[in-house]
Amino acid sequence: MRIAIAPLAAAIALAVAACSPAPTTPKADAKAATAALPDYYGTLEPMASDAVYFVLTDRFVNGDTSNDQREQGKAKGDAFYTFDRPVPGAPAGKHDNIGYLGGDFKGIADHAQYIRDMGFGAVWITPIVDQPDEAFTGGEPAKWGGFWTDGGKTGYHGYWGVNFYRLDEHLPSPGLDFRALTKTLRAHGLKTVLDIVANHGSPAYTMPVDQPKFGEIYDGGGKLIADHMNLPPDKLDPNNPLNAFYNRKAGIAQLSDLNENDPRMLPYLLGAYQQWIDQGADAFRIDTIGWLPHTFWHAFTQKIREKHPGFFMFGEAFDYDANKIAEHTWAENANVSVLDFPLKQALASLFEKPAGDFATLAEPLHLTGGPYANPYELMTFYDNHDMPRMNAGDNGFIDANNWLFTARGIPVIYYGSEIGFERGAAEHAGNRNYFGVEGIAAAKTHPIHAALARIAKVRAASPALQRGLQVNLELKGDRAAFYRVYQHGGEHQLALVLLNKGDAPQDFAIDAMLQAGRWRSALDEGAIDVARGSSLKTRVPGHGVQVYLLDAAVSDPGLLAALDAAMAGARRPQ
Repeated sequence: MRIAIAPLAAAIALAVAACSPAPTTPKADAKAATAALPDYYGTLEPMASDAVYFVLTDRFVNGDTSNDQREQGKAKGDAFYTFDRPVPGAPAGKHDNIGYLGGDFKGIADHAQYIRDMGFGAVWITPIVDQPDEAFTGGEPAKWGGFWTDGGKTGYHGYWGVNFYRLDEHLPSPGLDFRALTKTLRAHGLKTVLDIVANHGSPAYTMPVDQPKFGEIYDGGGKLIADHMNLPPDKLDPNNPLNAFYNRKAGIAQLSDLNENDPRMLPYLLGAYQQWIDQGADAFRIDTIGWLPHTFWHAFTQKIREKHPGFFMFGEAFDYDANKIAEHTWAENANVSVLDFPLKQALASLFEKPAGDFATLAEPLHLTGGPYANPYELMTFYDNHDMPRMNAGDNGFIDANNWLFTARGIPVIYYGSEIGFERGAAEHAGNRNYFGVEGIAAAKTHPIHAALARIAKVRAASPALQRGLQVNLELKGDRAAFYRVYQHGGEHQLALVLLNKGDAPQDFAIDAMLQAGRWRSALDEGAIDVARGSSLKTRVPGHGVQVYLLDAAVSDPGLLAALDAAMAGARRPQ
């Protein structure tokens, strides 16, 4: 019998080869090494890449005067007209307005590049749904410096929804409806954040004579499905389907308070807001989230995300208690981000006062062990349309923006803040005044605008500033120094942020947890070579910022330990 030695040897060789590790290439080795690196990130949320510019649409730019509706309500007399209604009682040289002033979709579209050029990646616009066609004749008359006084006011702001499926007639132009606006913004590299309301409709009672649309809600086909009938909440008839859509308790001012227990309410709102997502909304800002129970928002957000997985939403809970507003971020509740009101309070207090101390920001950051599901996904800001604008000098705004665009969170800037527009002004004292092409022209040579665009563009190009963990080195007096570190999915970047809000230059010598390497400046062409065990020395001018970047994996033992602790403590356990 003859044995086939050669074939047997070949088979054995093949078997051995199959069991042996394949030869590797340098590229494969690098990929394997990267995969083995620990993850360090504050958030993986895509929206974290996009700083947000908040526009009160009617007050931004009037791009199309043909949709101003200047005759609306005039036939019924002075109490009813809707266009250009000055607030009485203004001091000399001051003004405010509670009527429509003409801002529209075209005004935003025409100046989308202006917004993009500042370094923003998203535009938050106020609600777009149909509003009443007259000024409200009930309530307490609006007056200079008043708050939650709606008498004589119109729905120019968009928060008095009547038909949540229909676009308000003041906003579109021929060829530029909401779908076309979102498409236009996207072409400029901008996402659309749509402001939505679920807690209330329009003002509903205390009118001398019931007015059309006020306290009414219509479905997508134009059918009346709810009517307050100018009755106070406690006089509504729960057996009348038109009344049952509302709660029988008073809410904000004289606004109709939607009844979350009515089985028609959730499907109505879901259908409306899913329609606007289908037309291009990329994210929602949820108005007055705290006025409805957690169970409602849990159901709402779950249904939205069933059709649109990962859809980003953030709520407005106007409260300075972090433990209270954090509840909306928890998975068992709304599972959304929120506007960071507690940090806002600290920011305004700090940057309105030249002698303020950076140390006051440490606690409201809640970098570890805090109440939020994830503090890195919070929307950070220093003022908005419902509170007095920040009352700071140009340097105060520059310092505030340098912080917002380098520290944890997703920055939100209210329109006009790029020139300190109406600084210090409250709601009925100029906060929401018309900006216009004049404001945009002024911005192009304004120092706040220049400094904002500079640091916003740095953030837009840095994954560490967008999504990285924050490790504080110094928060004291006029000085702040911290790391932002992102290491995930083969991408790694360390950012060293140095801030000086004082008038005089400050010298920094950073050696704590400092990794060796060539640190390049994100703000100029400079770079600093750092040897192991040495320090990074640089000077930061008054009211200045410096950001040094190192595109390398984390290797410094001290920094690794700090990042491990930051990673473990940042997010609330689910």
